[in-house]
Amino acid sequence: MSRLLPMLFLLSAFAFSVVAQDATQRSFDNEQQREVYQQLIKELRCPKCQNQNIADSNAPLAEDMRDKSYEMLKAGKSKQEIIDFMVERYGNFVHYKPPFTAATAVLWFGPVVILIIGIGVAVLLTRKKKEQTALTPEERAQLEQLRKNDND
Repeated sequence: MSRLLPMLFLLSAFAFSVVAQDATQRSFDNEQQREVYQQLIKELRCPKCQNQNIADSNAPLAEDMRDKSYEMLKAGKSKQEIIDFMVERYGNFVHYKPPFTAATAVLWFGPVVILIIGIGVAVLLTRKKKEQTALTPEERAQLEQLRKNDND
């Protein structure tokens, strides 16, 4: 465990240096373009690396996405236009903040629906047990008779 922490620190420092190096190697017209570029490469997810943004990924696909983002930004495209292009090309997965649609609604409301169904089933099962434990008057009379016989 004591060796793991320094390794993680070095990896995060390396990833930060890759992002910083990428931004310094590219020339921008103004500081706002540089900031938008930094935001873009942190918001866009590498389709190959799963949960890694394109800023931290060394995959060739992430490099291509960084290049395309840079080119589109230099061509005057807005941040949203670049995001829309990437989503159109790679799907909603590529953006860390996917839009709320019917397809993604299942992901948001599915766990709540499953929880409500589970609570409903639990309530039904406990009610059913209560109904099964209720004795009819004849059964109560038999139980009293058995108790009297046991006490004698």
